[in-house]
Amino acid sequence: MTEQKNAAIAAIEAKAGLIADVADQIWNYAELSLQEERSAALYCEVLEKEGFTVEKGICNIPTAFSASFGSGRPIIGLLAEYDALSGLSQEGGSLERKEREAGGCGHGCGHNLLGAGAFAAALGVKAFLESTGTPGTVVLYGCPGEEGGAAKAFMARDGLWYGLDAALTWHPEDVNEVLTGSSNSCIQTQYLFTGVASHAAGAPDRGRSALDAVELMNIGVQFLREHMSDKARVHYAITDAGGRSPNVVQPKASVLYMVRSNHVAEAVELQARVDKIAQGAALMTETTYEKLFIDGLADTVTNHALERVLYDNFQALGVPGYTAEELSFADRLAATYPGSDATPGIGSRYDSDYAEQAAQLRREAGHAMNSFLLPLYQGDVFRPGSTDVGDVSWQCPTAQIEVAAWPNGCPGHSWQNVSCDRTSIGHKAAVHAGKVLCASVIDLLTQPALLEEAKAEFLRRTAAGYVCPIPADAVPTIAL
Repeated sequence: MTEQKNAAIAAIEAKAGLIADVADQIWNYAELSLQEERSAALYCEVLEKEGFTVEKGICNIPTAFSASFGSGRPIIGLLAEYDALSGLSQEGGSLERKEREAGGCGHGCGHNLLGAGAFAAALGVKAFLESTGTPGTVVLYGCPGEEGGAAKAFMARDGLWYGLDAALTWHPEDVNEVLTGSSNSCIQTQYLFTGVASHAAGAPDRGRSALDAVELMNIGVQFLREHMSDKARVHYAITDAGGRSPNVVQPKASVLYMVRSNHVAEAVELQARVDKIAQGAALMTETTYEKLFIDGLADTVTNHALERVLYDNFQALGVPGYTAEELSFADRLAATYPGSDATPGIGSRYDSDYAEQAAQLRREAGHAMNSFLLPLYQGDVFRPGSTDVGDVSWQCPTAQIEVAAWPNGCPGHSWQNVSCDRTSIGHKAAVHAGKVLCASVIDLLTQPALLEEAKAEFLRRTAAGYVCPIPADAVPTIAL
């Protein structure tokens, strides 16, 4: 680490209390996708106080923002998220399931930490730019609705990310590693069928069942599953079954569909086939339907050049250290779920030698916290989940890391995650992620060859062009 990097890292450490406080306040708010009003307001307030130029409601999304510092190029983006999940209200630092609010929300994906870590990185880069006078700009983007809103994809539809030279982010996880590989694209659409109510026994011929339409659509999609890519997925949830009276021909019913594919262009094609099945179901039942676009996002384009920059800085900075009390808490929390002995790391799923390395590191750690950095893995990797970071990666070179914020094998979207997010373990993850991202941004600002290499790889991997999954007239929408 250079002297200038060390000074920027020290600036982050000096703000560790503020970073933890922001993370905890966002954790307390626990606001759902596209409803993060207090969370976004807090970030804007704090960033303005820290000397950033803040723009609210970017891309016509009320809870989105940007906060910039510096001037000229390169322009490096940092991606923050801050939305929570429903049904995961949980006491912080607890070793048992204990709701704070019955049926309330919680940060089961750790986005309270994610945003705070990106904020930490922005603080460090600002300190570097101020002290050195280096040309360049850092922009922290507040990206709402990752859990079912895909704000980054809506921003991509507006071409926002084309203006960046690179983008970096991170995600809380159970391991310390640099992410690589692709992910699934995803499109969510709700179909709201309307029929005619009637007495199911006295006048069944006069009724037109919206529920029948939903069920026939589901049957049609079931047959479609045989004829799609092996990496494609189609999920559904009946959001309105029409009521609780079986002696009524149901006049209203709706179903929410999620179409996934390894490539966004294929997802768009598959979505069109699902639309045709909805049309057929309406035709068969003599009902009508409204199609409500919810969100869409692209697959992730990997960038090995940026991954190496992140890894070099991660390696130089090491990983968070833990007290005996923190390790004890993690060990006891790991006893509350199955799979705590899993071999960590995305590379472990694809390479047996790598998996043995990871398992050995686990044994040497001796605790449930993975207090080590996994080796850099850049093999052919596919993750079946989806993230709107993918849309960013189609418009500028993009890479991300994971930092251990939970014990090994801790299941995603769980109460255990929520509990750990509100502890010193979670705070350390956010601060450390900020340091790694900050140091990497400094490299990109001061070593033009690194950006040139990343851009050349980006152009090669995105030669087919970005297919936006979001219609031109769509707006961020919450499913009914």
